[in-house]
Amino acid sequence: MRGPRPSLERERALWEAAGAGSGLVAGLDEAGRGPLAGPVVAAAVVFPPFCRPIRGLRDSKLLAPGRRARLARVVRARALAVAVGAASVREIDRINIRRASILAMRRALARLGCSPAFVLVDGLPVPELGCPHQAIIDGDARCHSIAAASVIAKTVRDHLMERLAVRHPLYAWASNKGYGTPEHLSALADYGFTAHHRKSFAPVIQLLLSTDFLSRV
Repeated sequence: MRGPRPSLERERALWEAAGAGSGLVAGLDEAGRGPLAGPVVAAAVVFPPFCRPIRGLRDSKLLAPGRRARLARVVRARALAVAVGAASVREIDRINIRRASILAMRRALARLGCSPAFVLVDGLPVPELGCPHQAIIDGDARCHSIAAASVIAKTVRDHLMERLAVRHPLYAWASNKGYGTPEHLSALADYGFTAHHRKSFAPVIQLLLSTDFLSRV
């Protein structure tokens, strides 16, 4: 399989610093910042100290759906704790996608059922987490715990979008997962938006402001 192999190097350093492996480390990542529809979902994963890496684990974006689903089951079986948090479309529109992503992350951490001593998070620093953490650019490709969290977050969000697709088949959410594909944009232009569309995102705003749409309402 192509692509970088996320390692346990950062986790191992933190476990060793904690002494006798007593410090728990959580990987944290989100899925769904870019789509035009659906919630943003975050996952937190805590592995046992000094565990062995999961073979084949990668950044979720590099994995085929079937492989990703299988790895998500392995992660849940091997982890000490796995938790998911989400922020709704209404919250995204009210507080913006960055803040909503952080809200989903905080909810995931709060639902872990354990208290990690340190959090490894994908991307830029997130002081709003209110806990010791290290931000790692491309963390889902470089850090094992973050890669695991990315797999959990994406599989959960994809499943949510597939369920919504049954109720709203015109937008092809089962395949595009809410992203602004040509098919999705065409359906927006033809049929308008749903309650699950993010009205603070540009393509939906443009539809709201369009003369053609206003003439239909």
